[in-house]
Amino acid sequence: MTVMRNDVVKALAKVNVQSNEQGLIPEYEVLVNLLPVALLNSLTERLLAAAPERKEEVEAGLVRAAYECGYHTGCGIITSEIFSEVVMPMVTEGEKDILRGAFAAFTAWGWAKSGIVQLKEGQRMIVRAFDYYEADSPGAGLRAYMLRGLNQAFFELAYADPYPDGMNTFVCKQTKGLEAGDSFGEFIVTRK
Repeated sequence: MTVMRNDVVKALAKVNVQSNEQGLIPEYEVLVNLLPVALLNSLTERLLAAAPERKEEVEAGLVRAAYECGYHTGCGIITSEIFSEVVMPMVTEGEKDILRGAFAAFTAWGWAKSGIVQLKEGQRMIVRAFDYYEADSPGAGLRAYMLRGLNQAFFELAYADPYPDGMNTFVCKQTKGLEAGDSFGEFIVTRK
């Protein structure tokens, strides 16, 4: 058996993710962020508008912020008790199945309806997303900064050096986007 995406989504969607008095999700030891998507997109647009001459630098910073958060949070997720209970019994193909489980978690927790469409283990991954935070961004062009960072982070957790030493091994580029009028977002993760 391999990871059954729909089963994982259903099981993880039932998890009550709430913070404790320190603002942490105890299962993952990460801070909770309950900001609405519209606020996050508005902040992104304001940052980009504040320094149009530094657009590439601002975009890289937005991806980096999502990446660092995704790397540390992702480690907490894939080593959590709930992930071990729900996903790990289905793992028959090692890192590949762990990634499948991670993308099911993306969907279950509302980060992105996304999945792996092509994978060359340790080298390259293509992800397609049919809904994600920046899909309704009011700006022009490809703007899925969060999902770019998360895709890179999760691929590194699967195929780079063990946590926390595997950072900055891969890079994610966005090639299509709902926010740009495409029928899906497409993301390609490759070695740097």
